[in-house]
Parts: sequence; C-alpha cells; structure tokens
Amino acid sequence: MLPPPALLAIGLALGLVVLLPARRLRLAGLSAGAIGLYAIFVWALAFLLVIRPVAGRFLVPILIITFVAPFIVAPERISALVRRDRDRRDDPPKPPIKNVTPPDDDGRPQ
Repeated sequence: MLPPPALLAIGLALGLVVLLPARRLRLAGLSAGAIGLYAIFVWALAFLLVIRPVAGRFLVPILIITFVAPFIVAPERISALVRRDRDRRDDPPKPPIKNVTPPDDDGRPQ
C-alpha cells in the first residue's frame, strides 16, 4: 500500500532541501558514500520530525546543526580533514617500477 500523496510530496521536498548541503559537501571533496550517508541521515531525521513531532525538542537542534554546518565550515577545512584521514590510511609510497625488458634486436650484426 502506497503512502498518502501528502507524505510522498513531503518526502520529495525534504529530499530536495537535503541536496543543498550535500552539494556543498561534494564541492568540498567528500566521498560519495559519506555524502550519501549524510543525506539519508538528515532526510530520515527530518521526515521523522514531520511524521512524529513528539521528539521535536531534540531533533530540531540536531537538524539545524547538520543542515547549516556545511555552509559555515569552509570547504578547505572539510577537505583538509578528509585528506588528513586518507594520509593516515595510505601505505608508504611504492618504489618506481624498474624496466627489466631486454632491448629489441633489430637483426643487424654487430
């Protein structure tokens, strides 16, 4: 059974609103997986707040912070955090590949 059209419209509208900070995070250089998790988390919290406003006292501040944070924090700061995390996980650089192929013999006597 499909949800009422009003819930579908609200879900789509929330999805479009969540894409605004997600785009900002993409421009900052975050991975697609991290941005997807962020968007799903924010969308689920917002949808829960629309459906059951009982937890609004706790959800509204969380939603405000998660929505506004990508616009306040500079993209350079976010990408620096991501780069630092990647640098920690990377192995030491590998040595260059050595060419061990013998030279071609063109058939001329030496």
